[in-house]
Amino acid sequence: MRIFPPRLSWLGLVLAVLVAGCAGGRGGSIPYATEAMPLPDAPSAIVIPADSKVTPGDLLTITVFQAERLSKDYRVDRAGNIAMPLIGTVAAVGKTVPELRDDIARRLGQRYMNNPDVSISVKESSNRLFTVEGSVRQPGMFEVPGPMTLVQAIAVARGTDENANPRRVGIFRTVGGERVAAAFDLTSIRRGEEPDPQVYAGDIIVVDGSPTRSTLTTVLQTLPILALFRPY
Repeated sequence: MRIFPPRLSWLGLVLAVLVAGCAGGRGGSIPYATEAMPLPDAPSAIVIPADSKVTPGDLLTITVFQAERLSKDYRVDRAGNIAMPLIGTVAAVGKTVPELRDDIARRLGQRYMNNPDVSISVKESSNRLFTVEGSVRQPGMFEVPGPMTLVQAIAVARGTDENANPRRVGIFRTVGGERVAAAFDLTSIRRGEEPDPQVYAGDIIVVDGSPTRSTLTTVLQTLPILALFRPY
């Protein structure tokens, strides 16, 4: 299931680096992986601890007993708020689910309801998302449902499109607080010639494609050359 449009602040630069090679084959400024990529920084686990804080992009299911108008899914916006009928904007980021539940119940009880019964669950967490960009049929941010590989991640984005170069796919990951990258040959992986790398929450996957190359050539000239697992 697609979550919401990807962040584009630096993905253009990522694409430019990835496509700096010959069309239709291997190449580019990101070296190909010859070993497993290091694990990403936490959080990468799927389980959401009870004391974890609400973050921007989270999708919360809020249920208010006997109040259908209020009971629905709410997306936490980039400012860290949700907007609810009757009580308006509610600050959510930085609070645990129980803290947010109590805040909403308190505000409803001040003017509108007697002893409101409020429950909240995290339907989608931004800490569980990965991004697929470039020449895929449905680019975006998606939830990691469990153990996932590169081939499976591309399938979630509905596969590569007609302009894709599957022999040059980049995975960008935060390790030790820095962005690192490695390239992979999707064609060889599908043939069983190379291992299918694991994908984690927070990863950004970029599939090379010819239209991107022509539009980002000038950007490429301003970027440093990357080495495998070096900071991006």
